[in-house]
Amino acid sequence: MSAEKQTATQYIQHHLTFNQTAGGFHLDTFWIALILGFLFVGVFALVARKATSGVPGKLQNFVELIVEMVDSQIKDAFHAKSKVIGPLSLTIFCWVFLMNAMDFLPVDLLPTIAQAIGHYGFGMDPHHVYLRVVPTADVNQTFALSLSVMLLIIGFSISAKGPVGYIKELFTAPFHAESLPMIIVLLPVNFIFQLLELIAKPISLSLRLFGNMYAGELIFILIALLPWWVNWVLGTPWAIFHILVVTLQAFVFMMLTIVYLSLAVEDH
Repeated sequence: MSAEKQTATQYIQHHLTFNQTAGGFHLDTFWIALILGFLFVGVFALVARKATSGVPGKLQNFVELIVEMVDSQIKDAFHAKSKVIGPLSLTIFCWVFLMNAMDFLPVDLLPTIAQAIGHYGFGMDPHHVYLRVVPTADVNQTFALSLSVMLLIIGFSISAKGPVGYIKELFTAPFHAESLPMIIVLLPVNFIFQLLELIAKPISLSLRLFGNMYAGELIFILIALLPWWVNWVLGTPWAIFHILVVTLQAFVFMMLTIVYLSLAVEDH
């Protein structure tokens, strides 16, 4: 539905409604994130196959620039050795950036296409065809990413310290004691603090990314409600500013992941 045929409230509600199954699974978030993931892998695989040591093309230059940036950040923040941290950091930055960048598409573009396909292809009522195109504006997606980071933190810790060393650290840090009675007293305190720290990391990662992208999506929707000439006047500078937000949020998510994994492999 176009903004002219709806009230402002209906327009906003329609754009903020997910295309979901009866069980509440967000199909639009899943498929758009999956397609963008394959796009990232496909482009980087194509560049890797056609990479040349001679004069590189523009696409190879661009990809090499991203790889060098990520590698530089890893060298500064991650002080252990790992074959996983490089590809992982590169994947996080590029995938999160692509998901964030869906916010640059005109607000009504993909939802209108989806409504047309649903109506003419499947006989659906356009009013009941929903599509949200920014996966990172869905807290389920950002929390899933952050939960994966939490599992990696645990995995890196166990890999670096061994199962026994990791369990020992859960009960002996951050507060240390020399006497046995104090050690026993501090066991539950240390465990609670370690558990809170572990849980706080994915929650903060998730909500930071979700909050910024949801706010950006909502502002674009509100701008779309304005007359076309005001839309362009306000939409263009906001889109330019949003480029910084989109890139920064992908960078911050990657950097915090690197820092958390670096802390996970260090002895405390």
